[in-house]
Amino acid sequence: MRKNFMKQLSLTALALSFLFLTSSALCQNVAGRWFATGNTLDNGEVEKALLVLKQNGNQLSGKLEELGFVVEVTGTVSGNHIELHGAGFSDPKPFLIGDLVNGELHWKQWGGPMVAHRATATDTIPVPPYIAPPPLHKVPYNGLAKTPPMGWNSWNLFAGKVNDQIIRTMADAMVSSGMRDAGYIYINIDDTWEGTRDAQGNIRPNSKFPNMKALADYVHSKGLKFGIYSSPGPRTCAGYPASYGHEAQDARTFASWGVDYLKYDWCSASMIYKNSQEAAVYQKMGEALEATGRPIVYSLSIGQITAAQWAPAAGANLWRTTDDIRDTWHSMTYNIEKQVPTAPYAGPGHWNDPDMLEIGNGGMTDTEYRTHMSLWALAAAPLLAGNDIRHMSDATKAILLNREVIAVDQDPLGKQASPIAHGNLQTWIKPLADGSVAVGVVNLGASPAQARVVAADLPLHGQVGRARDLWAHKEVNFTNGAYSSTVPSHGTLLLRVSRQ
Repeated sequence: MRKNFMKQLSLTALALSFLFLTSSALCQNVAGRWFATGNTLDNGEVEKALLVLKQNGNQLSGKLEELGFVVEVTGTVSGNHIELHGAGFSDPKPFLIGDLVNGELHWKQWGGPMVAHRATATDTIPVPPYIAPPPLHKVPYNGLAKTPPMGWNSWNLFAGKVNDQIIRTMADAMVSSGMRDAGYIYINIDDTWEGTRDAQGNIRPNSKFPNMKALADYVHSKGLKFGIYSSPGPRTCAGYPASYGHEAQDARTFASWGVDYLKYDWCSASMIYKNSQEAAVYQKMGEALEATGRPIVYSLSIGQITAAQWAPAAGANLWRTTDDIRDTWHSMTYNIEKQVPTAPYAGPGHWNDPDMLEIGNGGMTDTEYRTHMSLWALAAAPLLAGNDIRHMSDATKAILLNREVIAVDQDPLGKQASPIAHGNLQTWIKPLADGSVAVGVVNLGASPAQARVVAADLPLHGQVGRARDLWAHKEVNFTNGAYSSTVPSHGTLLLRVSRQ
């Protein structure tokens, strides 16, 4: 019996070893340097990428360099197929998926196709000469963004397909939809507007934007403000020319166009500078904007919570604390929870930014979008819509145009709420300028839950005089010092509570 058992065990081990060796043998060798080209950009240049891979069985690691960014990668190879994840990306799905075809790597990253061959010594991503950042010192506060900026940004909906006509129609819709009158005043063009530089080094827009000054004038004629995008590196995230070595020149150009808001994205600056140099690098553009004499809101897109400690001194009015948001419940809640350590740094003129709103883009339910809006308001976050405001459902309008919720976000005291967890429920409490308190109870669970708000737990300094449900738009009553309500899965109870 024992002999048969041992024989069976040996055969099983042999079979497993054979399967392992067969599986390993089926994995193609993709280690080494791969140089890729992709689509032609709107300014006539061609996308380029250098992928350097190490392989251990079916496990991959390495680095991806493009014109606009560099990222450490890990992933797997199965047969001819590779899947790679980027270091620091919150998305659990691979961002790069490809296959080995006739000695070439054909891949897509964020949907864009690239074709790579084995790199030669001359296949590199060009990096310009190093320019040392200035010594650190404080840039004076520009007096702007005393409440979190509100508006619309082009990236979430249009990405690289944005153009002059789209921006004009969005400006029209900001007025006709009531968004402008509710406080959404910035129309911000994100990446891919850039062309090339002229002989004097002046940045020019590409053919999608034939006259940036005329476009800004049109936006201003609607009672709105005009925003644009660049990077402190040599290239933007999408690979277009950025402001490296041209900070003062670009600031003057932006001011001459009538720009009111600059989003400044780290991107390819990581190829030039260390993280420890971020403050000085961003300070350089902060000073350049100040020197123009034009009031321009300065927004840093950097994705680090530590930015809150130095960004105001660099002249910034707001700074990204997270990875790019996606239109999913996981991404939205991940980004807002990253805000918790940053709460002490929020206030008039300087705001933590968990990224743009996805409300109305279709990836979440209306209940989840109400939670999205509630949490951004409680966190005193910028409210930059990213949906098609020309065609909004009634539910989307009701969320984005809820003035009672907007008032919580825009409260002049500028306090940022922090959560207290009770199982699947999180309670966020935000003191307001008039002595009242905004209270949000979020149900993170998969089933409805009973929320209970206790007056004694609120910083009211007195008994409850009035309480209002900001989504139901009705008064509610505290009984025996508490109020209870059923909150649906992924929903939020949002109250404004005043003392007697």
